[in-house]
Amino acid sequence: MPRFDNAAKKATNLSLNAKVLEMARELGMNLSQTVDELLAAEVQRRYWERWNAENKEAVAAYNARIAKEGLPLAKYRSF
Repeated sequence: MPRFDNAAKKATNLSLNAKVLEMARELGMNLSQTVDELLAAEVQRRYWERWNAENKEAVAAYNARIAKEGLPLAKYRSF
């Protein structure tokens, strides 16, 4: 899973809807922080979406095995 903790910041240029930008400034929003957090969340979402698609067969095979054989250490479960 990608981690973004303590990564350096890099300046970039964005084209944003002028009305949205004006309202965000009126609301006192920190644009850099907001965009950074929302972009990180979207990157994570897309990463896992891609991971699930790429590993769909392996996950299905594992689930079928568990359905057939049960959990490997089930006899040691106390709940």
